[in-house]
Amino acid sequence: MLIRYDESSVREIPLRQLKSTDFTWSVPWRTFRSVKGQTHHSGRYASATTGGLVVYESRLELARLLLADMDPAVSAIYAQPCLVTARVGDRARRHVPDFLLVMKSGVVRMVNVKPADRLADPVIADALAWPGELFRQHGWEYEIWSGADRVVLENVRFLAAYRRPGVVPEADVERAWEVVQDGDALAVAERRLASGRPGHEVRPPILALVWQGRLTTDLSRSLSGDWVLRRSA
Repeated sequence: MLIRYDESSVREIPLRQLKSTDFTWSVPWRTFRSVKGQTHHSGRYASATTGGLVVYESRLELARLLLADMDPAVSAIYAQPCLVTARVGDRARRHVPDFLLVMKSGVVRMVNVKPADRLADPVIADALAWPGELFRQHGWEYEIWSGADRVVLENVRFLAAYRRPGVVPEADVERAWEVVQDGDALAVAERRLASGRPGHEVRPPILALVWQGRLTTDLSRSLSGDWVLRRSA
């Protein structure tokens, strides 16, 4: 297992000794740049979870990254966390996973992102299978992610606008937390919080609470005043 810390520092760690803390100061294994005519859409995402930029190499990877960033159970996100090398049968294999997620519970999950239609290719399926066996044997979770419900992703993309501290004044967010009751419809919560002002003026702090996970709702339904809000424990 090879982990990169900067351009000139690479550390080799046997998988049996690997810990999530070994990635704390790591950088993505690959570097990339945008060039004219490229077929994929790469970039850097400003993550609320990490407080920094996380790279992605496709829109599908960005979608998985958004879901991880909104998940209150996730405490750390690493893109292209390492180069996995192993001998599988009579072949020397190499693989760079897309993401490593560290949960607040201590669970570690390695994630590979691949479109569903490509998973039917036996070569792709094999390339994704052997790393999963290694990580599961190490006691880590392994996920192959191919997408989520379209409405859920649209809602999460919209809510991500409220992820950065200060976009909505903290005092407004805390006021909304005091006012919104468990089981409120969004429109009802807005009217109570507005105290006579237009409802759209008080929607941002409520949506910031949804992004933070302090309020939850059914994200498979398009945003509307009928959203039912639940207070997290």
